[in-house]
Amino acid sequence: MSSFVTFEKSALRAIRTILGVTGAFALIIGLLILIWPGKTAGVVAGIVAVYAVITGLLYITAGVFSKGAGGWSRVGHVALGVLFVVAGILAFSNLTLTTASLAIFVGILVGLLWIFEGVVALTTVGDSSSKVVSTLFAIVSILAGVLLLFSPLFGAVILWWLLGVALVVLGVVNIVRALAFGRGAARSSRNLS
Repeated sequence: MSSFVTFEKSALRAIRTILGVTGAFALIIGLLILIWPGKTAGVVAGIVAVYAVITGLLYITAGVFSKGAGGWSRVGHVALGVLFVVAGILAFSNLTLTTASLAIFVGILVGLLWIFEGVVALTTVGDSSSKVVSTLFAIVSILAGVLLLFSPLFGAVILWWLLGVALVVLGVVNIVRALAFGRGAARSSRNLS
């Protein structure tokens, strides 16, 4: 019985630690987004640029050292790697432009997805138990998507801000969960002993 209680305590500690660490991480990132939205977005753009360079180097390495692959496969890997490295270097050369470009891309992508989601919702109105709610959702989704396409940078800024708020809220909730997690189980294990 005592080994089970020890396991249970270590499992509870591990879960509490995970909840606390992920909560603190989300809270910190959320606060960074809310306090320094541009600089935090620039860091994200920098991370994307680093990813591009590393991915490119890996593709080049795969193309050069994959002796079993055919000639076109090797050339393709090297060419793709060079494109990734060039894209990463260009992204680093002007992180402000890269940040704005990524924001516009995300804004356009989300706008298109919302329009598509609204159109799909319209096609399922006939099968819906609540035709008014489904139709309203479809119209709002399409209008929001169209608005986002007309101003993708502004929309991306609003989405970035909402992400920051969500991360702060989720971070605080996870920290509270970490502090409260397992208190009932700890009391019941004390009662068993």
